Amino acid sequence: MNGDSWTGHLKTAVAPAVTPSARERRRASNPSRLVETGRNNRPQWDQLTAVLLDLACIGLSSVLAYQLRIASIHSPASLFAIRQDERAYGAFVILYAILAVLICHSVGLYRGTSRLSDTEVADRVFRAVFLATTLLVAFVYFSGVRSVSRLLVVYVGVFNWLSMTLWRVVQRRRAEKTTGAGLRTRNVLIVGAGRVGKELAALFESHPHWGYRVKGFVDQNGDGSPQILGRLEDIGNAIRAHFIDEVVITVPTRRNLVKSVAIEARKLRCNLKVVPDLYDGLGWFAPIEYVGQFPVMELYGEPIPSLGLLAKRSMDVVLSTFSLIVLSPVMAAVAIAVRMDSPGRIFYNSRRVGRKGRAFTCYKFRTMIIEADKHKAQLRSQNERSGPCFKIQNDPRITNVGRFLRKYSLDELPQFWNVLRGDMSLVGPRPHPTDDFEQYRLEHYRRLDVKPGITGLWQVTARRDPSFETNMALDLQYIEHWNLWLDLEILWKTLPATLRAEGC
Repeated sequence: MNGDSWTGHLKTAVAPAVTPSARERRRASNPSRLVETGRNNRPQWDQLTAVLLDLACIGLSSVLAYQLRIASIHSPASLFAIRQDERAYGAFVILYAILAVLICHSVGLYRGTSRLSDTEVADRVFRAVFLATTLLVAFVYFSGVRSVSRLLVVYVGVFNWLSMTLWRVVQRRRAEKTTGAGLRTRNVLIVGAGRVGKELAALFESHPHWGYRVKGFVDQNGDGSPQILGRLEDIGNAIRAHFIDEVVITVPTRRNLVKSVAIEARKLRCNLKVVPDLYDGLGWFAPIEYVGQFPVMELYGEPIPSLGLLAKRSMDVVLSTFSLIVLSPVMAAVAIAVRMDSPGRIFYNSRRVGRKGRAFTCYKFRTMIIEADKHKAQLRSQNERSGPCFKIQNDPRITNVGRFLRKYSLDELPQFWNVLRGDMSLVGPRPHPTDDFEQYRLEHYRRLDVKPGITGLWQVTARRDPSFETNMALDLQYIEHWNLWLDLEILWKTLPATLRAEGC
């Protein structure tokens, strides 16, 4: 393992500051080139190699699984049928390969796995392959495609897990053997013998297969230890005397020191890395990202359940489309009833506040008289809900048909269109009108972290409770404990609550 892949192994702790490429080092004698900074492209090549090896494994596994499937078939008719479906199987393999590589990337299999044990690597590969295989099996089942056997998909999954794990284990053993023999090792000099510098040295020593040998430190406050090779002004002599390949600075807040070391390291054609300020441990394991040309260390990031949110959105699209089609006769009947009951438009378009405070148009069947919003300010004193939510049990603005629609929540059926558009979700906190939103206190904004919903935890547990605090507490409970099963449970409870006419 060479030194250029060091960032890939320690990217959660070490960020590159000045990492000249091989071409830059060859031209380092040109003073006009000394001010250039380069980025190490080795990790990108390692990632590309890993992707290509995984694709090769998927291809070979697919061929092997196909041959095994053919060998298990003894009926000439079945054998002829599966031969006829080779083109469909090829398309399946391509789709599977794309999906597997994307999931492997999401679980971190292309960001350097040398810090992981063989068991951890096998576990990550298993999770990626299992998810890709499960999604493909579901696709084959629900799409009605019969040309690709589900058993064949399982064969492909098993072979992929074994082969994709095997090459990573073999690569790790090869790297350990090479570095253990003293080949392809890099001599490291650490600038700064404080806590960070010593822990970094201990990390290198505890992972010898990474191929780094710490020769010592340079520090302005030497304690007489033989590991201290001198003061900062002695760094040039230390680099020459110990054949240093890598210089690592662990005191980056001293800008003049970093600049002087960078100049000396590049003059002597050494790689230079900088450990960012770790803020008394807050920065341990923090990933380094690039925003344009600026390296950024993320001290904390709220985890985003990407797959869960994708599943939630998929469920929203499928069920809202299904509901709009199936309930179209009911919606047509409601539209006729609204038109016959009172003059005015059939639909009521209300400006509501959704996720992150974004306003959108919420569609409902009209249940009130024309220009009912103009009378809202006059009725504020009769509000039966505490907080910034307005609700009156016997609202004089509600029409006769509107009262029936509200009782069975039929007025909210057009909101399936809002769900399909992406403004709302099937499950989430109810969206409030913009004038109610203007009365929010700062702590109420938390309920806007997610998309609003047609139904929610409050609707199925405490719909008759007029307290806004109860509503808010249940919304926060939903947000903080969200999972797909909770959405399914709320949807399951919504139908009987609707049939019991709990709307108001």
